[in-house]
Amino acid sequence: MRLIIRKDYDAVSEHMANYIKNRIIEFNPTPDKPFVLGLPTGSSPVGVYKNFVKYYQNEELSFKNVVTFNMDEYVGLPRDHPESYHSFMWHHLFKFVDILPQNVHILNGNAENLEEECRNFEEKMKSYGGVELFLGDGHIAFNEPGSSLSSRTRAKTLAYDTILANSRFFDYNVNKVPRMALTVGVGTVMDAREVAIIITGAHKALALAKCIEEGVNHMWTVSAIQLHSNALIVCDEDATLELHVKTVKYFKSIEHVINDLVGAENVGLQGNVKRYPTPEVTPTREAFYNLPFKK
Repeated sequence: MRLIIRKDYDAVSEHMANYIKNRIIEFNPTPDKPFVLGLPTGSSPVGVYKNFVKYYQNEELSFKNVVTFNMDEYVGLPRDHPESYHSFMWHHLFKFVDILPQNVHILNGNAENLEEECRNFEEKMKSYGGVELFLGDGHIAFNEPGSSLSSRTRAKTLAYDTILANSRFFDYNVNKVPRMALTVGVGTVMDAREVAIIITGAHKALALAKCIEEGVNHMWTVSAIQLHSNALIVCDEDATLELHVKTVKYFKSIEHVINDLVGAENVGLQGNVKRYPTPEVTPTREAFYNLPFKK
C-alpha cells in the first residue's frame, strides 16, 4: 500500500486528480479499449472533479474514451432530485467534460427490481473487462460497518449515523434522507486493478489509523485495501492525527527516497522501478551515502 501525505484538502485533490489524469494518458484509451473508472460522490471527491474539469478545459485530458461506474445511489429518490447522485455527477463533472452519455453508468435507485439492477451493474462492469481504477473515500460507498468484505453490489439499509451525517444535504432534516441506497460492495471495489482512496480532515483520522495501523476489519471496511496488490491512499496532514508519529515519518521517508535518491523519473506511476539508480541516473545517491558506487 502507498500512502501519500499532502498539506490540505486542495493539495490532496490536486495530487489525486493529477495521478488519475496521468494514469488515463498512460493507458492510452481507445473506443475498443476504454479506461474504466469507478467514481464516488459526496464532498470528498469534489476537489478532484474540479481539477478534472480544469484539465479538460486546458486540453490536458479527454474523457471521450473513459467509461465510468458510480459507487452508489439513493433508493426512491427521483433521478432529477438535486441530491440524487445522478444530479451530483452531472453537476460536478459530466456536463463540463466530453464524456459520452452512454459511457456513464449510475445505479438506478428507482428500478422496479433492485436485485436485478445490482446484478446487471456487476455484469456491465465485467463486460468491459473490469474496472481499471476505483476512486473512493474513507468509507467505501455505503458499505456500513459490519458489511461483508466480499460483498457485491446490493441494496443496503443506511445506519442512523449515516442518515444524520447526510441530513446536511437535505436541509438538516433527517426525515428527508432516504433510508436505503444501492451500493457497490467491498468485493466489487477490490476487484478493480487499482484502488485509490482520498482521506481528508481530522474527522477521518480514526478511519485512516484503523486502515493503516490495524488489521483488516469489517467494522472499518476501508481496511480491506490492505489486501489489494495495488492500493493508493492520499491524505492530508489533519487526517494523520491518529497515526503514530513513526508511521507518518515512515511513509514520508519513502517518498523522500523516491524523489531524492532513486529519482521520481525512474519510478512508474504505480511505484514500479523503471530504471535501477546508478551514478549517472541518480548522482545524489552517492553524495547522500558518502560512498562510491561499485561498478
